[in-house]
Amino acid sequence: MGLIKAERVHAHTFETRERAALEIFDCIEAFYNRARVRSALGGLGPGEFEARHMEEAAAAA
Repeated sequence: MGLIKAERVHAHTFETRERAALEIFDCIEAFYNRARVRSALGGLGPGEFEARHMEEAAAAA
């Protein structure tokens, strides 16, 4: 979370708290949650897991 603060919050001045919250939400949803690996997905990130699943589904069809 320190990286988010350094890159997204401290580097900008926001007009409202709502705009700051939206910027943090965007960073978490667009980057962090897409890159973080999950044990429930076999140690893959969501993007990797989805790509692998689509390849397997196409091969099975």
